[in-house]
Amino acid sequence: MNMPIAQVQAPRPGTDQTRFAALWRPALIQALVKLDPRQLKRSPVMLVVALTALLTTLLCFAPESGVSTAVAIQIALWLWFTVLFANFAEALAEGRGKARADSLKAGSQGLNAQRRVPMAASKRLPPARYAKTMWSRCWPVS
Repeated sequence: MNMPIAQVQAPRPGTDQTRFAALWRPALIQALVKLDPRQLKRSPVMLVVALTALLTTLLCFAPESGVSTAVAIQIALWLWFTVLFANFAEALAEGRGKARADSLKAGSQGLNAQRRVPMAASKRLPPARYAKTMWSRCWPVS
């Protein structure tokens, strides 16, 4: 027999932790922190792009280089934009993943499990006390 499930209220859009507005500031700060070469060496491609951006920036100030200063500045800006955008995208994805994991953890706090006991009445206990194979039903605590 199915047990009735209590109505769950949908979260308000303003309180959602995975929204872009709630995540972009920490992601921007984390993107700047990820400019550290120790962080960049985890991704060799981005390390090479960052080193090339640094070298190109230094060449902008070198007298009588083979490239005009305007072109060198434009190339350096595009390279720095690439590095910052990649770091920002990675930090934003990490922030969303953490927020989603926290949301799932918070959602499972109010559940009970019903243990299957052969030839006996079922017991209701928190799911943390039983292995997944022993669960019969889960429902919100009311």
